[in-house]
Amino acid sequence: MNLTDRFLTYVHYCTTSDETTRITPSTPGQMVLARHIKQELEKIGLQDVDLDERGYIMATLPANTTGKPVIGFIAHLDTAPDASGENIKPRIVTNYDGEDIVLNKEQNIILETSQYPEIKHYIGQDIIVTDGTTLLGADDKAGVAEIVTAMEYLIAHPEIKHGTIRIGFTPDEEIGEGADHFDVKKFGADFAYTMDGSAIGELEFENFNAASCKIVVNGINVHPGYGYRKMKNSLLIAGELMNMLPARETPATTQGYEGFFHITQVAGTVEQTTISIIIRDHDRQHFEERKQLVTDLVQSFNSRYGAGTIEIQMRDQYYNMREKVESVRHIITLVENAMKAVGVKPKVQPIRGGTDGARLSFEGLPCPNIFAGGENFHSRFEYVPVQSMEKAMEVILKIVENA
Repeated sequence: MNLTDRFLTYVHYCTTSDETTRITPSTPGQMVLARHIKQELEKIGLQDVDLDERGYIMATLPANTTGKPVIGFIAHLDTAPDASGENIKPRIVTNYDGEDIVLNKEQNIILETSQYPEIKHYIGQDIIVTDGTTLLGADDKAGVAEIVTAMEYLIAHPEIKHGTIRIGFTPDEEIGEGADHFDVKKFGADFAYTMDGSAIGELEFENFNAASCKIVVNGINVHPGYGYRKMKNSLLIAGELMNMLPARETPATTQGYEGFFHITQVAGTVEQTTISIIIRDHDRQHFEERKQLVTDLVQSFNSRYGAGTIEIQMRDQYYNMREKVESVRHIITLVENAMKAVGVKPKVQPIRGGTDGARLSFEGLPCPNIFAGGENFHSRFEYVPVQSMEKAMEVILKIVENA
């Protein structure tokens, strides 16, 4: 199966993850896709193909030469809950002309070049888009397809000499749980790469330090006609607290190495309101200061409105992998040289997000991130150029050949 057909097969599986279920995998569709991929890996001739009860897949392509390191390639099966991943209807815009793309004529959904100018970089290429009602799932089914297709190519071309290659596919990366049950020792690679970056050329070994925060505001509800000095409206208190966060430190107002506070969900009544916040910063000290700011706000509000008015749960999700990758910089050089060899200009930049590789790097598996080729991840306007996926696959092949 060619790369494009494989990718289009994968995106028809609904694998949206869900942080509320507290099971692994968090949604049943991920396991359905995992079983399909397990059968596919066995069919193309990989060895030691293993799918565990949590939806983690590992497999081996044995070495056909000696003296090379064991290299891993990793991608994730789930798609983000930020947009629907159900009933995806992909189509290919061939020989893209640089104009706006009408995704859905009936609903007047248009991928406008004024809003997404990066798409003009792909004039003349073949671009896979959605019908504008769902995300596409290139994050990270493009990465999965690239890895599987590269392994199939290597099996068909034994003249390409390579060491042992380990591949791994994880569930629930999009909710920060992809590395929770990943067995680094069992995987057995000297180092690895996640194929989970965005635009062609991206190479990342710096990412956010990340924490999630759940705040529960407890109010007191009485009949509004008799609420004087009795009612405590949790919605109003929640709004006041959110307004105390720095207004210019949000995802919409920061870039590059700048961190942020991001309110992802608010739900409530007069009696109780829940706020979900994610906290991000590349700098570890600034990251800790951001967490402390939220904690101090909660304490301040409890002093004002009464003990127990606000409850907070905060947990670290992952840390900046640069701390672990700097000492093995040769694995970055390996990718840079592989990209150049296949005609791709490396774009080394920090990830304004995280990957499974961030946590795996702290567990003893250095794991930078390579582009998978898509743009506008987590969005109804997500797309991926076919040629970018093909180049990502070529980079995989060149890495294992040159290692």
